[in-house]
Amino acid sequence: MTLNVSHLSFSYGPKQALTDVSFEVEKGCFAALLGPNGAGKSTLFALMTRLLTAKGGEINVAGNDLATAPQAALAEMGIVFQKPTLDLDLTVRQNLTYFAALHGLSGKTGRNSIDKALERLGISDRAAEKVRSLNGGHRRRTELARALVHDPSVLLLDEPTVGLDARSRKAITTHVHDLAKEGLTVLWATHLTDEIEETDQLILLHQGNVLQDGTAKNLCADHDLQTWFLAQTKVQP
Repeated sequence: MTLNVSHLSFSYGPKQALTDVSFEVEKGCFAALLGPNGAGKSTLFALMTRLLTAKGGEINVAGNDLATAPQAALAEMGIVFQKPTLDLDLTVRQNLTYFAALHGLSGKTGRNSIDKALERLGISDRAAEKVRSLNGGHRRRTELARALVHDPSVLLLDEPTVGLDARSRKAITTHVHDLAKEGLTVLWATHLTDEIEETDQLILLHQGNVLQDGTAKNLCADHDLQTWFLAQTKVQP
């Protein structure tokens, strides 16, 4: 098991954000964490990346317990946050070079890792351009490439297509699905059902609880995903 979240709960004072959340994602699987705004997706990602810490529960990444071996667990993760974090005044390559250095990758090893990441995302021809000059889609590809520089086993993406046009959204979604087919484990947080393929693992998060977990096609049965999603997350009066 590449990614395992077990009995995870978290509250902001009296407000319960997550309640006994558990799920597993196998190696090479694209898992969509689907939920409406306010479901707890960003809180879960903050816990998985150590921006927040929970008093109970367990997060295990590639055999490493995040609580007892945080450096080893975090080293196995590539992370793309919802808000952009690139330095706009550096080139694409400079952004990746700085990140690679943080992971101890320099010299020829670092350059090779960067070249491989740029090639995987189809932006090798943009390497010398300043990020400020890129459109939204290519900036997101740059962030994805940066997340892959240290060759992680798990890729976490928190609503990575926010603010992108339809064409760029489709391109990013397709790229990440292809990465999963290459063997990378992906957890993709979204509230948009058109980013999910029928063969994807679907983890439905609503009001801090996992309501469903299975293959998208099996969960929806004879319904289209959007209709099923709206029905599942309807708030009762």
